[in-house]
Amino acid sequence: MLTVENLKVSYGNIKALHGIDFTIDAGEIICIIGANGAGKSTTLWAISRLVKVEDGTRMTYDGKNLLEYPADKVVSELGITHVPEGRRLFGNLTVMENLRLATFARRDAEQIEKDLDRMFGIFPRLKERESQKSGTLSGGEQQMLAIARAFMSGRKIMLLDEPSMGLAPLLMMDVFDALKEINQQEGTAIMLVEQNARLALQFSTRGYVLENGNLVLEGKSSELLNDPEVQKAYLGG
Repeated sequence: MLTVENLKVSYGNIKALHGIDFTIDAGEIICIIGANGAGKSTTLWAISRLVKVEDGTRMTYDGKNLLEYPADKVVSELGITHVPEGRRLFGNLTVMENLRLATFARRDAEQIEKDLDRMFGIFPRLKERESQKSGTLSGGEQQMLAIARAFMSGRKIMLLDEPSMGLAPLLMMDVFDALKEINQQEGTAIMLVEQNARLALQFSTRGYVLENGNLVLEGKSSELLNDPEVQKAYLGG
């Protein structure tokens, strides 16, 4: 579905990614774990075309050259959406206005209404607060809205950056249960960047470990959970 080869990104003289390779298959959940500064968020930004990649990088999606698409077309034409760290909602707009705004490039009005109903079914709290300004929502509710907004704009692949950040344990599990439902019932592939390595590996089917912009380990999430080096470095084992 999505293939990334030799992904290199620099910020001035600082190398953020040194040439990493990974894939996402249809309907799959994968995670990227690593310490702060490892290049996890930069990887998502590169897929979303929000940062410039270096020569030699290759990214293809369903046979299309992703590098030929600007950021807005990555969403509207390819259906790859990004839930950034910090959510980045329009705080002065209501829940419903945020969701409607996400559909600006869509022309399938009937399906939009079905998708809205679907999101309100998965996130009933959002239905209760559809007329409330998003800036007044709790952290957990804002994360739900950020996910629902991404779903409304395009739902083939969802890129999620630190979705558990700042959430109480119960709300965190509500969010991850909803993501699992979106994945299983809608077929949406999910790529997750998460500081909570144990949670990320328990949630995903495959995982990648980044260190200082280099891919140092990959495999089934269940295997990485039991890997002594991963346990020592990221799981407190």
